[in-house]
Amino acid sequence: MIHSEFCILNSAFTTLITIMKIEIYDTTLRDGAQGVGVEFSDDDRRRVIHVLDRLGVDYIEAGMITDAASEAFFETLGPMQKELSCAKLCVFAPTAKVGTAAADDPLLRLAAKAPTPAAAVFGKAWLWQVTEVLGATAEENLRLIRDSVSYLVSSGKEVLFDAEHFFDGWADNPDYAMSVVDAAFEAGASRVVLCDTNGGMLPDVVGLVTGAVCRKYDRVGIHCHNDMGMAAACSVAAVLAGASHVQGTVSGIGERCGNANLNTLIPVLQCKLGFDCIGERLSALTSAARAVSDAANLSFDESEPFVGGYAFTHKAGTHIDGVTKRPRSFEHIDPAAVGNERNTVVSGLSGRAAIVDKMRAAFPEERFSKDDPRVLCAASMIREREAEGFDYEDASASLMLVLDEALGVRQSFFRLESLKVIVDENAGDAFSASAVIKIAVGEREYLTAGEGNGPVNAIDEALRRALLRFYPQIAEMHLTDYRVRVLDSRATASAVRVAIESTDGRSVWRTVGVSSDVINASWQALRDSVEYMLKTRQNEE
Repeated sequence: MIHSEFCILNSAFTTLITIMKIEIYDTTLRDGAQGVGVEFSDDDRRRVIHVLDRLGVDYIEAGMITDAASEAFFETLGPMQKELSCAKLCVFAPTAKVGTAAADDPLLRLAAKAPTPAAAVFGKAWLWQVTEVLGATAEENLRLIRDSVSYLVSSGKEVLFDAEHFFDGWADNPDYAMSVVDAAFEAGASRVVLCDTNGGMLPDVVGLVTGAVCRKYDRVGIHCHNDMGMAAACSVAAVLAGASHVQGTVSGIGERCGNANLNTLIPVLQCKLGFDCIGERLSALTSAARAVSDAANLSFDESEPFVGGYAFTHKAGTHIDGVTKRPRSFEHIDPAAVGNERNTVVSGLSGRAAIVDKMRAAFPEERFSKDDPRVLCAASMIREREAEGFDYEDASASLMLVLDEALGVRQSFFRLESLKVIVDENAGDAFSASAVIKIAVGEREYLTAGEGNGPVNAIDEALRRALLRFYPQIAEMHLTDYRVRVLDSRATASAVRVAIESTDGRSVWRTVGVSSDVINASWQALRDSVEYMLKTRQNEE
């Protein structure tokens, strides 16, 4: 009876909120760019804008205008706005300085001239910060908010007001915090965004306070930082309390511990709670997340919920068996809903069920069972190679080539005829390397050389240069990660395992090599990486 009543209530709740549109405001290019190690060139910013627009976000905060360089960048956004399908570009600015009229404030004047349809203005909602940090009176702060918002509204922009430190301000003086919201709306703000700027709030507090504000206004947003790991949960609590506008960054990048992660928030709100965030474009989420991470020059976190490479990866044999029979047994949503895919790991823990699953995925026209001689052959090959030190748990591309070999269908796209690597010590501790390689494709041979900041880089350059004349698509590929692990304790005679991660801008794959010679192990992993790409592209044609 209890289960039945729960289902009825859940169905009614979902039906009620499905009609609600939640605006998604992306601040990756401003708040996200404040994260340590995050760098965006102007070309990167334009690339990210197009990616986010295709994803279907409603607002893209393009940054602040503080100098001639940023002003020149914003001048290029006017024509770009006309190319966008749904997103509004937004310039970010503070309220006017204490004792200054908005029309005389240089940053606000630059924001008013920016060729963006929207502007976000931030001001303080915590009275303690107003007096102790800003050095203003309570009334002067309210004047600055009214004057700044109305000035940008008069310039023809839609203005969103970010109420900085709102929840801390509410805890100290709720009346004053609400007076900040009142001032922004009275001045013409289209949205007032409640900010947990310090990231120190709990979800129930954010929900209660947001609900109180939403009982007075219906155009309320939420902006949370992740200093306690609660940003996404706090944002969800705010939406359930009535907020209809959510701010965050791709992968949660940002100052200190980052911001609310839109990669998590969007599918939670849309798939789990039934809100409309980006509609049918949700299936582009994984590719968009990877593209933005690449533009930010960050290594992608494969453990990210929903979009990470491990999000739907299964290792234990019982899990693999269950998810193969009934996906719902170990997957809370269909991976395809967010543009991701299921993966199974082949290891000593997974057994033949994982191999069968891999073979069925790679060769859907074939029929495989656990007792199939081809499966037994593949299992034997994998066991033998694991005994040598190979690990295919995070090297699925090399694993697929092993399965091809077991089935007798592995294609040799090229042969290595010879390879010579020379490492030179330069001034100080710097090393450079060169590689001379001869490869054969069919009956044709080609000899070339490459230079790099290490032997693997040099081999990669030489191999790519040699293969480009035969396989032009190699130009799209590049290495994104290289790791070496010593497998035993025989000092300089130890075997090493080399793991390589590669990408062509559309997907990422990983390969592995093992040898007592690090150059040999690196060559194995690099060879597999290139062969896997060529095999994949051939299958697509």
